[in-house]
Amino acid sequence: MTTQFDDPAPPPTTHPPSRPARSRGLFRAFWRWHFYASFLVVPVLLLLAVTGLIYLFRFQFEPLLHADLMKVQAPDGVIAQPYAAQQAAVERAYPEASIMSMTEPADAGRSTVFATVHADGSTRDIYVNPYGAEVLGDLNPDTTVSGIAVRLHGELMAGKAGDYVIELGACWAIVMALTGYYLFVKGRAARLRRRLSGAAGATLRSRHALVGSVVGVSLLFLLVSGLPWTGFWGAKVQELATQQGSSLWSTDPGALSDPTSSLDESLPHSHAVDVPWALGDSDVPTSTPPVDGERSVANVDTALEVASDEGLSHPMTVAIPDGEQGVYSVIGYAFHDPTAERTVHVDQFGGQAVSTYGYDDYPALAKVVSQGIGVHEGRSFGVVNFWAAALACLAVVFMCVSGPLMWWRRRPARRAGVPASIGAPRGRLPLAATPALLVALVVLGLFLPLFGISVLAVLVLDQVLLRRVPAFRTWFDIA
Repeated sequence: MTTQFDDPAPPPTTHPPSRPARSRGLFRAFWRWHFYASFLVVPVLLLLAVTGLIYLFRFQFEPLLHADLMKVQAPDGVIAQPYAAQQAAVERAYPEASIMSMTEPADAGRSTVFATVHADGSTRDIYVNPYGAEVLGDLNPDTTVSGIAVRLHGELMAGKAGDYVIELGACWAIVMALTGYYLFVKGRAARLRRRLSGAAGATLRSRHALVGSVVGVSLLFLLVSGLPWTGFWGAKVQELATQQGSSLWSTDPGALSDPTSSLDESLPHSHAVDVPWALGDSDVPTSTPPVDGERSVANVDTALEVASDEGLSHPMTVAIPDGEQGVYSVIGYAFHDPTAERTVHVDQFGGQAVSTYGYDDYPALAKVVSQGIGVHEGRSFGVVNFWAAALACLAVVFMCVSGPLMWWRRRPARRAGVPASIGAPRGRLPLAATPALLVALVVLGLFLPLFGISVLAVLVLDQVLLRRVPAFRTWFDIA
């Protein structure tokens, strides 16, 4: 996403400069930040855009890749078997597995999905033909194309270290977007002159700037709305929110159930992440075992019927009770409308609803985050949001490719006897002469701690090493 803008200052002449020196200094300084930030940001943004695009289209291509498991033929005149019968079929086929949740088929041509945990600790999604209660097979959700994309998108499949790399790249991407807008505005006249004169690479620069000016707002929203998921910023803000009696997440305060399928689209994100539930301060809804020792009179079909009477939308996901005190937790389909997120907890013995939890019960911060997640994932405003998110991903890919290509075209030619240089813009931020800029930098560093720490590290490296070694000073084009 390296933007190679032209310096808005005209070439040296005997005439007075058309712009003040401070303006030219800011332009080159921002251009330099934009340039060097790209070494971290481009790989991260390219990965996020590609994996995000895969995740957006998961409903289109996953059934094609796993049609033998995810698709079924609905026989004429045959009704689906009860879900309890399908659950029994899974238990017979996988006696060592613990069933954690069940998700209804999305339509008549899809299979029922049971999320399970096995003796070795691995998770499997088991698919059942609802018309014959026939077990079709299983998949590890983490090894599907969508599952791999999700894990790369969140943490590079490298745990906490990968999460920090993603967060750091996102922080610097925010800086790149902000500096990019400055360069777009200040460099527009120079870009126009070069394009009209037919200068080499002028068209690509103009397209890079134009696409960036449009996608920049979307990129900033995607980056900021993704921060609650991060392991450093998100964890610290959640800690502060908890201290104030609030939360970023809509953590259900009390279901003794344990859904584990992270790709289950009926689950609000907090439900898929916070397992087991029963982590809040509210009373935990539980089932009441009968005193006479009778067996449970409720099952997954009972729970679905009760939740349907409570107004939940199909297809629903049912989290299976954990122990005798556990409840059936039925989560209504709310993919396109975060405000419709709602869970009904059903007593596994009496079969009655013992508690409900939904969007209206979320803390104010959780409502904001829930709405942001919906837009971030392209699902809050139907096809408009979906295609806007897809186009934003494609635009980010274009920026990540066109930026390095512009640098490649303008990189300094190797000449004998001349020290090598990377071709970075020369310039330093005039912080002493621009107090507002210093304040903005400090505020941004405090708001994004990983960015602030990395800036301090870069400044120390610059003063201690890069400026003291002539070869480094030349290679990095230090002013």
